[in-house]
Amino acid sequence: MTVPVLIETELGAFTLDIDDQRAPITGRNFLAYVDGGHLDGATAYRIVTLANQPVETAHKIEVVQWGIQASDEKPAPFPPIAHETTELTGLRHKHMTISMARLDPGTAGSEFFICIGDQPELDFGGQRNPDGQGFAAFGTVVDGQETVLSMFSKAETGEYPTAPIRFSRCRRVQSD
Repeated sequence: MTVPVLIETELGAFTLDIDDQRAPITGRNFLAYVDGGHLDGATAYRIVTLANQPVETAHKIEVVQWGIQASDEKPAPFPPIAHETTELTGLRHKHMTISMARLDPGTAGSEFFICIGDQPELDFGGQRNPDGQGFAAFGTVVDGQETVLSMFSKAETGEYPTAPIRFSRCRRVQSD
């Protein structure tokens, strides 16, 4: 069973199905951010396209990254979580998959990304991250893909748009 979450942005809304059964650590972390209202006011602050990555990037990806942009001045409300690899969960970085952004394994918490197209280099064993551990996929966009693609269309020559896309509300929704 998955948990539906409605995300409202300035460009429209989209719905995620969070798989907290196959990815319990990651899914429950995301739901804690949603339930606490911590993602209200989040932004899509990084849009990575094939064209705006450095030429020397060996394993290019396409994603829309968003979250609260935690920092020393504005720390995340929860500690980082253990890394749930795609090898453990069986989830893959397919078109419209939501996953955790991270630096090292065990550093993910408040930043997320949505895949544009299939991104196998982000799975366990993929080469996007030198440690080969991949990223922690935990759900899928099931409605409003046009909103996510509209966000992606706002990409600029650099990965960080001058005007990040604002998110107004993130809430669980009742499933039918």
